[in-house]
Amino acid sequence: MTEEQQNNALKQRTAWLSILSNTLLVVLKLIVGMYVGAVSLVSEAMHSGVDLIAAIIAFFAVRKAVEPPDMGHDYGHGKFENLSSAIEALLIVFAAIAIVYESIQKFNNIAEPEFLEYGILIMLISIVVNYFVSARLMVVAKKTKSQALEADGLHLRADIWTSVGVLAGLVGIKITGWLWLDPLIAIFVAIIIFKTGYEMVIESAKELTDTSLPEEEERIIGEIFSRHDNVMGFHRLRTRRSGSYCLLDVHLIFEKDMSLEQVHQICDELESEIKTALGSFDVLIHAEPSDHHAEPKLLS
Repeated sequence: MTEEQQNNALKQRTAWLSILSNTLLVVLKLIVGMYVGAVSLVSEAMHSGVDLIAAIIAFFAVRKAVEPPDMGHDYGHGKFENLSSAIEALLIVFAAIAIVYESIQKFNNIAEPEFLEYGILIMLISIVVNYFVSARLMVVAKKTKSQALEADGLHLRADIWTSVGVLAGLVGIKITGWLWLDPLIAIFVAIIIFKTGYEMVIESAKELTDTSLPEEEERIIGEIFSRHDNVMGFHRLRTRRSGSYCLLDVHLIFEKDMSLEQVHQICDELESEIKTALGSFDVLIHAEPSDHHAEPKLLS
């Protein structure tokens, strides 16, 4: 099994882990929230419900993204990961708005929650589960450069802080008896959720509109070119991301008397070095003779 196949299998297993953990938390939070009668717990159940939907979307996006190019998708299916991240971000924003609406309604009809110790226990469980699952998602996302898993991991990290807020509120109600803490904390939860969703919308928009790779990565690519004496310069360097892999095309300048075989060999070496340094890359190099352009970007 190749490294790429191993990464693809790893991504799918990790996406399944997220689905299973979110399913467990949704069921527990919803049952306990309705039993206790705390709107903050119900809002957390809604949040975990969004997490579950997002995890399912991420799972299918990851599966689709690894499919090879076909007649309808010459550059592969990597953008399905970017699309799933955008959908997840919008789901988060809508969930935050729904929680705020429900919390405002609750201010007008505050009921005393019962058996708060059950709510406190489920929040502790949620914090522990999301901590380990989000950590795993982020490790795998970094290794495989999966935006879908990264979005899922960031979402669960935000869920940890909202769970901490709900936990603090339930403890506060238990100690002080201040019932208004319940809807107030639910609104606090919604603000954090909305912030996370907004940031994810911005990031997803960049990926879907083919924003260039970070300057640091393009600098590394330029350094790789400069290490080859036969490469005199380059121009029209263009980069973008598609799911967990990147695309690069560039015009390289060679001595005009070099053979096609020599140029081809150097291009293969450059492609290999770029992949070694930065991971999965689809590299397209257009070779040009040294006297073809008057103002190339020369390498010293």
